[in-house]
Amino acid sequence: MYWAPASEWYQKGIRWMRVCHGLSTVFDDPNLVSCAGLAPVWQLAERAGLGRLVAEHVRLGKPGGVNAELKVASVVAGMVAGADSIEDMALLRHGAMSRLFTGVRAPSTLGTFLRSFTFGHVRQLDAVASRLLVALAAQVPLLAGADELAYLDVDDTLRQTYGYAKAGASRGYTGVKGLNALLAVVSTPSSAPVVAAARLRKGSTNSARGAPRFVADAFLTAKRAGATGVLVLRANSAYYNHDVIAAATRPGSRSPPARTGRSGRRSPASPRTPGPRSSTPTRSSTRRSSAGSATRRSPRSATPRSPASPRPAASPPG
Repeated sequence: MYWAPASEWYQKGIRWMRVCHGLSTVFDDPNLVSCAGLAPVWQLAERAGLGRLVAEHVRLGKPGGVNAELKVASVVAGMVAGADSIEDMALLRHGAMSRLFTGVRAPSTLGTFLRSFTFGHVRQLDAVASRLLVALAAQVPLLAGADELAYLDVDDTLRQTYGYAKAGASRGYTGVKGLNALLAVVSTPSSAPVVAAARLRKGSTNSARGAPRFVADAFLTAKRAGATGVLVLRANSAYYNHDVIAAATRPGSRSPPARTGRSGRRSPASPRTPGPRSSTPTRSSTRRSSAGSATRRSPRSATPRSPASPRPAASPPG
């Protein structure tokens, strides 16, 4: 670091100094731990069965997919410790961390593991996260008072990304290039919010895309985690559609109601309410226009016409 002479400290009223960019910091003391609070958190995760759940539900038949329970545990521990990139996962190998945790994988190994995931494998992790939340609720009082009243908040957010090779990064409704994250958070009047479900999507996606199935899964997870009382769904107008409302009113179903297809059949969750009918029967007919397209006439009365007057008989030829 270089300090400028005292005569150069102030130029136009601004104090400045020069910094040497060749410095770096390394935590290499073999007897110290930089993230000591990670130990009790990980003991709770082991009691909740995180490794067992990953071994049961995650199947990766690709190179780098072996020992998924150890690699998922390393990724989760790094995120809890504050890592926000693959390179930051190296903090789990600093200092005396190897004395507290075993089976920690290198950042390059974790990157290969995560790149082998498809959407189906992400859904397997969703199953693990849902069951882990239920197990944590049985260990600690996460949702106090959920047997009386709980809230499920659903919303999406855009997180800015950098670089040209980021998969799925695009500009969304905010104009920021990034990825879209759909979140479902359950809370009670006397407890802190808990993430019940999360899904990462491309940045230009519609807010309500995939929301019916997402809401149904979040409702089921909240119910299993102890929200057995009144569960109120709170969301903005982007989620006010038939499928989301149907999923919220039927929390026991994991799949959204079927949409109306081309055949014109209506969803069984929204039967047509019979209205008053006219006493006069009506009919409609279809005719072809000169261009060949079908045009529908307006309905008209089907009352029988009066009989036509008989035509005069033709006189016999003279």
